[in-house]
Amino acid sequence: MIPERLAPLIEEASEVAGRFSAAGRRLYLVGGTVRDAIADPRAHPGDVDLDFTTDASPEEVEDLVRGWADAVWLQGKAFGTVGFLHHGRRNEITTHRAEVYRPDSRKPAVSFADDVETDLSRRDFTVNAMALRLPEVELIDPFGGLQDLAERRLRTPLRPEESFTDDPLRMMRAARFIAGLGLEPEPDLVEAVRRLHDRLQIVSPERIRDELDKLVTVEHPTDGLWFLCETGLASEFLPELPALALEQDPVHRHKDVLAHTIAVVDRARPDRLLRLAALLHDIGKPATRRIGPGGVSFHHHEVVGARMARERLRALRYSNDDVDVVSRLVDLHLRFHTYRMGWTDRAVRRYVRDAGPLLDRLNELTRADCTTRSVAKARALSRRMDELERRLEELRATEELDAMRPDLDGHQIMEQLQLPPGPEVGEARSFLLELRVDEGPLGEAEARRRLSEWWEDRSKRAH
Repeated sequence: MIPERLAPLIEEASEVAGRFSAAGRRLYLVGGTVRDAIADPRAHPGDVDLDFTTDASPEEVEDLVRGWADAVWLQGKAFGTVGFLHHGRRNEITTHRAEVYRPDSRKPAVSFADDVETDLSRRDFTVNAMALRLPEVELIDPFGGLQDLAERRLRTPLRPEESFTDDPLRMMRAARFIAGLGLEPEPDLVEAVRRLHDRLQIVSPERIRDELDKLVTVEHPTDGLWFLCETGLASEFLPELPALALEQDPVHRHKDVLAHTIAVVDRARPDRLLRLAALLHDIGKPATRRIGPGGVSFHHHEVVGARMARERLRALRYSNDDVDVVSRLVDLHLRFHTYRMGWTDRAVRRYVRDAGPLLDRLNELTRADCTTRSVAKARALSRRMDELERRLEELRATEELDAMRPDLDGHQIMEQLQLPPGPEVGEARSFLLELRVDEGPLGEAEARRRLSEWWEDRSKRAH
């Protein structure tokens, strides 16, 4: 039975399906749209792009949509895919395919198939190997994907070894379906990943990065992250993560850092950069772990971790902006705990200055980082965070807290001190910024007076 919520998609696809039918070709709606419309009553298929497969060649597909679609793009034509825009929705039509990776290549060798069953057999999992034939509206489900959805089971259409050899990234994608759809992987699938995880080395860093992003932004990524670690997959692209499963110290009994990290990720809001920072926030601990009379310590692990995060994210081809945001959050994630004596105005200003535009994410990461089982400790942290946020609002009401700058700009500094542009102007500006942080807004007159005193004293010391 076809769910009613698919009706708008079927109606929208009817025109293009009619064009293919009139040309003697078959067209099928495939992919996550079909799966989600069947499995998830909350799905909104009207908001997603549509993927089709067909027995028409790429050249025939181009001829059938050109002149009818609002726009056509052919970047994927060599791989059998023609994209087009129709009524504001992006669509892709791909000729039935069978593709496998060469053992030493990152690019698939594409061959086309004649029938939809062969195409579906080459897809990643049975829950994605279903198709709706259009315009007849017939569900094609040769591998039992509908039953697997009902029984919350994750299987591959072919043997898992064959499926994962076709495209090793599917092993990572399994983690996302385990976490995002709540599916239980079949034992032979898990064993295949354990045997083949090193095949991930032929997959480009960009594809791995994109799949990691999708995993960390599902609502609850916990089970998927454990799958990555327990099967050996994480060691191929993020070895710092399984390294957090530190050997337990039977005397001092410190917390399992890996379990803590995964819990922090799950507690954080599913913002991509916040979740990545949560995933990496403690990766400096193994390198800084020391066991002494007072127990286990990880001094400066945030500094070491920030450097490691930067290196790892660059290796995964994250943008410079992403690298800067995540590594900065890792570096700052303990900053809150340095203010143990209460949130004075000065402390709040320094915290805001250091966090800059990352302030809200930093506060969220700090709250998520509290995974203690002690109710008293959790409540104490929550109270201190509440206090900080109250102080932030109080100061925001009286100061331009989120855009702190010196009371004098560079031109005013140069005019008063009769300086040309250069490092001395920057030094004077830094002095005024420190005053702004320590004391709040001074006003122009007081800032000029203090700047003159500082410059005179500096000149004396120089001689």
